[in-house]
Amino acid sequence: MIWVISRFIVEAYKKVSDSGKDKIVEKTGVNSSIMTIPDSGCVMENGASCLPCTPEEEKKIVTDLRNESERNLKEGNLYFVISSSWFRKWERYVGIDGDENLIGNQSSDSRHINGASSVVAERPGPMDNSDIVENGSDSDIKGNDIQLRRMLMEGQDYVLVPQGVWEKLHGWYKGGPELPRKMILQGVYHKKFDVEVYPLCLKLIDSRDESQSTIWLSRKASLTELFQKVCALKGIEQDKVRIWDYFNKRKYAQLSVSNKTLEESNLQMDQDILLELVDGHQSSKIGMDSTGNDLALVSLEPSRSPLTIAGGPTLSNGHSGYRSNLYPGSSLGSGLADMDDGFEACNSARKVEKGGLAGLQNLGNTCFMNSALQCLVHTPPLVEYFLKDYRAEINTDNPLGMHGELALAFGDLLRKLWSSGRTAIAPRVFKGKLARFAPQFSGYNQHDSQELLAFLLDGLHEDLNRVKQKPYIEMKDSDGRPDEEVAAECWKNHKARNDSVIVDVCQGQYKSTLVCPVCSKISITFDPFMYLSLPLPSTITRTMTVTVFYGDGSRLPMSFTVSVLKNGFCKDLLLALGTACGLKSDESLMLAEVYENKIYRYLEMPLEPLASIKDDEQIVAFRFQKKEIGKTRLVIFHRWQEKAELFGTPLVTYLVADQSSGADIEAAVSKVLSPFKKISSAKAHVGKENGILLDGLDEECSCSDAQSVENAELEGTSCRDLSIPLRLTDDRVMNFNAFKKDTLFESGKIIGKLLRVVLDWTDKEQELYDSSYLKDIPEVYKAGLAAKKTRQEAISLSSCLDAFLIEEPLGPDDMWYCPRCKEHRQAIKKLDLWMLPEIIVFHLKRFTYGRYLKNKIDTFVNFPIHDLDLSKYVMSKDGQSYLYELYAISNHYGGLGGGHYTAYAKLIDENRWYHFDDSHVSAVDESDIKTSAAYLLFYKRVRSESKVEAGEASHSNSIS
Repeated sequence: MIWVISRFIVEAYKKVSDSGKDKIVEKTGVNSSIMTIPDSGCVMENGASCLPCTPEEEKKIVTDLRNESERNLKEGNLYFVISSSWFRKWERYVGIDGDENLIGNQSSDSRHINGASSVVAERPGPMDNSDIVENGSDSDIKGNDIQLRRMLMEGQDYVLVPQGVWEKLHGWYKGGPELPRKMILQGVYHKKFDVEVYPLCLKLIDSRDESQSTIWLSRKASLTELFQKVCALKGIEQDKVRIWDYFNKRKYAQLSVSNKTLEESNLQMDQDILLELVDGHQSSKIGMDSTGNDLALVSLEPSRSPLTIAGGPTLSNGHSGYRSNLYPGSSLGSGLADMDDGFEACNSARKVEKGGLAGLQNLGNTCFMNSALQCLVHTPPLVEYFLKDYRAEINTDNPLGMHGELALAFGDLLRKLWSSGRTAIAPRVFKGKLARFAPQFSGYNQHDSQELLAFLLDGLHEDLNRVKQKPYIEMKDSDGRPDEEVAAECWKNHKARNDSVIVDVCQGQYKSTLVCPVCSKISITFDPFMYLSLPLPSTITRTMTVTVFYGDGSRLPMSFTVSVLKNGFCKDLLLALGTACGLKSDESLMLAEVYENKIYRYLEMPLEPLASIKDDEQIVAFRFQKKEIGKTRLVIFHRWQEKAELFGTPLVTYLVADQSSGADIEAAVSKVLSPFKKISSAKAHVGKENGILLDGLDEECSCSDAQSVENAELEGTSCRDLSIPLRLTDDRVMNFNAFKKDTLFESGKIIGKLLRVVLDWTDKEQELYDSSYLKDIPEVYKAGLAAKKTRQEAISLSSCLDAFLIEEPLGPDDMWYCPRCKEHRQAIKKLDLWMLPEIIVFHLKRFTYGRYLKNKIDTFVNFPIHDLDLSKYVMSKDGQSYLYELYAISNHYGGLGGGHYTAYAKLIDENRWYHFDDSHVSAVDESDIKTSAAYLLFYKRVRSESKVEAGEASHSNSIS
């Protein structure tokens, strides 16, 4: 009986879908619970299950399951990896458009794949993950034993779906292979859920025959689980084996059965582990020296070499005798004495080499970390500090810190890098600490060197904060007091809570001024900074043509061509467009992309990069009263009734009432359509005399005389009555339902406050309305129609600073609460530099992120290597020297989602630059270090002899 009812529903749906003309879907009267029958037992020709689910039902089921999973996040939850190429086909089939895609990382180019098309998308075949699985993977193998191709990006190459979603999709479509992955909980103080897409891959070497096997385990798996898996694989009893951490083919540490995780044991992706038998019957020389003896674990104590650090003191025996375990027997020293980093290669028998020239091994997409670390460990004041005994300053009780563990790990790594000659270091212990305290950097994905630098500077500061008990300080308003007084007070308050070597060396102070645009209230604050993120002010412009539609139906649409910065944002386009069309202060523009007669996406994010808008796209803007925004949005589609196909640009307006009737919807649609109505020239003259806006209309009219025109405008009668059939539709514009004039629509019950209707056009309506304005929408850019291109000027570091310090209004999502108006205002903000630190880091903002596109700006920035004079930018006259010279650069080559980081650093005593590319270190000419890959610039202050004493005294006074 269940099968019969299911078949009836499927056939009924099929008849409606296959009909030549769309019809209103009537209610079948069948109980809705029957629609959720889990299995119908029938199979389609392509192998997929033909469940009685419409595309809309599939979409709702998956969305509900996904939302339920989000509400119940916990460690151990199963997620499944699905190829994006298949998943996008499914999204297109169920009608998920660009604004609501489940992937969340889609590029604008994907609109041609899963955009809103007027053609019904085909039901996808069985799920196919073959394009994301390594070649040669056996389809019979399941789970974590199937290898994903490396370097895949979530959203672009694959999506993650909860177990419930996978089970539904697999039940409907079959296919595979299935790729389950577990959710893990990362971090100590800042916990974060993450799906472990790439489990840890370990290469097991059997010392008996030197054979190799591959093992995949979660990095959160215990050493006990590792022993169990190895013993099961080799058929050996657990008490008869030894397993060694065999990183770089050297015995670093013997692993023991315990609950310690593989991550805590510093095991890395693709590294070796060595299997030995306890009974001593080994036939291999693996792990032995040239005499046949086991290689001993050597001390971590650095070699005692009288080398000179860049800008720091001579490394004496007193300093080189430092050991990483500062607190024997305490947790602070645990893990740091691991035979890490390839450091044992540097021993007393080695020839003494200069320090600071050791590379860092890449542990799997860790070039971003290596680049930032090389810049920091070549920062002269930090080198001097960490080569001394800094134990007294470690703050183990700071709740904002990492109990000193991050500072210890960094200090230990810095000492190794300055003591190992040219031997490359593998920063496994440091990476382990990083993953523990900053889970966003765990795993083996590429990250941003600037984000890591920001975390390190802040983390080191909190670990070394000399303030043990932070006092509560109530901040005062400036209240017209002199800037010098307010700045000194703010810095004193800051130092009362934050006092470390990082503050001493890396923190400056800037002045922030906010002005209320309504009451002119001025608010001035002085805030600390650790680096400056500078925008790149491109001088290249592009012309963009946008068609503006009037949401109130007051005018015909009009196209405007404006010039904007190529690397600008949607807010820049809106500003230029508003000026061109004479936008009033109480009006607003909303941008949208039209694709195949539907609105593919709304460009509502002010910081959406303009690079996401291609030249061949059609962009429109809808002009509204600001007071209407937030009400129910009404989208009006156009369809040829005879051909049953969409045409033209959808129109958008708003229903301002909290409750609207069918008659209100018809009136709103009629109002928006009114400019397109054809009238005769005689009536146009009459209309003009009566103050009616009739510009651009043709010479036909259905109104009989001038009085009817006046009545139509002033009383809303015949000329404003809607003659075109109007129906409600869904997000796919596939189903159509009639509604009555007295049907009520409550704003609070409308999903997303969005209603969609379709106008069914016939030949009769074509005679009454001029639809050419809906169809002839120009592209953003047409070759030959653009204005002359602006020649690109050289971008200098000073122009980036000017752009950073320019006065500009706050964004609509960053409003300021005015204490005088008692309301949030879009205040005018101005930044000024007040006090600069000893070390200043400039972050060149090469990466822009929008909803639809991540973009990198490869513009060359001309920055000085010597004599960077910042005195003209500093408002405070404290006698300090503001002359700086460059000593390190973090570079990024390539595009987003990949690319490669390197570093340039200068050995001050040698006056020579070196290139640090992971393990490889080579000398480089100073003339070659200025490239378009420069991402982070590190400068140190140059003090003239005459200003040293005065500068130090002034700085001391300013912070006392």
